This record gives sequence, C-alpha cells and structure tokens, in this order.
Amino acid sequence: MEKVTIRATQNPAIIKFEFSDFIASRTNYEFKNIDDTADSPLARQLFYLPFVKTVYISGNFIAIERYSIVEWTDVQDEVAEQIENFVNNGGQILIENQEEAKKKVPVTVYVESTPNPAVMKFVSNKLLTKTMAEFKNIDQTAPSALARELFKFPFVKEVFIDENYISVTKYDMADWNEITAEVRSYIRSFIEDGNTVIDESLIQQTPAAEKQQEAYFDNLDATSQRIINILEEYVKPAVQGDGGNIAFESYDEADKRVKVILQGACSGCPSSTFTLKSGIENMLKDMLNDNDIKVEAINA
Repeated sequence: MEKVTIRATQNPAIIKFEFSDFIASRTNYEFKNIDDTADSPLARQLFYLPFVKTVYISGNFIAIERYSIVEWTDVQDEVAEQIENFVNNGGQILIENQEEAKKKVPVTVYVESTPNPAVMKFVSNKLLTKTMAEFKNIDQTAPSALARELFKFPFVKEVFIDENYISVTKYDMADWNEITAEVRSYIRSFIEDGNTVIDESLIQQTPAAEKQQEAYFDNLDATSQRIINILEEYVKPAVQGDGGNIAFESYDEADKRVKVILQGACSGCPSSTFTLKSGIENMLKDMLNDNDIKVEAINA
C-alpha cells in the first residue's frame, strides 16, 4: 500500500505529497488546467477539486498550488488520502513514452558540501563539459539548458558548471536540508534524458572563455604567463575540489597587483579572503621571488 508524506514548501500556496519511490522517471511535469492532463490521469482527477490551481509532478513527489479559497491545513489530509486511494486502486500517475524511457543512460549524481555554506556541489559520473561556465542569472544561460532550468527554482541564485560537476549557489531563504534531494534528482534526470548540459561552442565565444585559449596566453608578458601556470598547477585543482574555480584576470607590472576571478563555491565564500592572502599571495611571492606581489579578487 502506497503512503504519501505531506511536506510544506517555501511557498504557502504550494504543498508537496511525497512518495517513497520515484514516480516521474523522464522529466518534470507542470499542468495548468485539466486540458493539459493528457499525460497524467491523476492530475486530471485532482483538477476536479475546485481549489487546485496547478499540479507539478517531478521525481518522487506531486506538488499542488492552491487558489486562496482554502487553506492547506483544512484540506491537505483529504488530498493525501485521495492520492493514496487513486494509486492503491491501480490508477496511473503518468503516461510516459516508454521508447524514450528506454534510451535513458544511467547516471550517478552525488552531493558534496563546500567551504561556502551557500553552495552545494552536485557531482556526476559523466563528463559534462570541457569548458567551464558560470551563470549569475537566467539571462546568461543561452549556452546551458540545464542552468536555465535550475534558475526556475526560486532558491537558485547562481550556477557554475565545470568538468563533471555543477555548483549551485542558493539564496538564504532556503535550507539545503530541504532542497538538496530535489536539485540532485532534477540534475540526474536531466542528464539521463540525454540533454546537452552545455553548448560549448557558445561558451567559447564569451570573453571569459577566450582568456582560457592558447592565443590569449601567447600574447601575455612572461610574468603573467608564469602566474597563470602557477594558478593552473598549484591552485586550481584545490579550488575545483571545493566546487569552484580561479581564473587569471590581469597583472599590473607597475604596482605588482595580480587580479583573479573567483567562481562557483569560491565566489563570495567567507574563507576566500583568507585563502587568497595566506595561500595564493604567499605562493606567488615565493615562486616569483617578489615580496611586493599583491592579489585582488574580482568576483565577476
């Protein structure tokens, strides 16, 4: 017998009804009215309730947005019971294309915490991109359908994608304990469905990507080239392990100032200043044999 668990959300108009197993294997579904429900007999039945405004089905839950004519505390138990009865009597939650489902490639996505409490790292067992990319808002996401979809979660502030992981920065209004499973499930489903995480041809046209190319490096002065090599060999592997990235921006020979860009989990991280001053700056002073070197972070 299937039993659903009622979960409140950040939005008082929306409540979740969670199942013990996944009910949507292929994608996320949103039904705005009863005419949209060809793919979901359960959603069709739910729309007979006069207070149902929108039905969302994703991963292991059904989320329902209500009209203001009722409060969830008055009706949530009855809705949960109706969902349970529908499923336990053999009702079909979704009608998914089985041929497409067969094309799914099994993907593992696990979660790692980072030094930045606002950032969580979602690591895949598949290579996602050879060209890293950072997205500060949804308007920047033309090269990445995944980043664009993640920004539709109200708690997502920034998205950083590199190699086999996605670092997601959240707003303070959300708690990772409440949203991590949902984000992980969405990322895994997106990859399993064979969607392209990043169109690298579009990323490579951006100024940030151009600075990673060989032609840019060859045109730099010798000191700047040495700084880049030091960052790449000694610093970048460590910050990538923490779900971030460090990129060379510029070197001013006159005042010995090195400007770097911190990305992903490193951007806005409470420990970033300490890391720069005590780690990167001292390393550059030592390896360049120049105690006047200064490091400045630009959190682009």
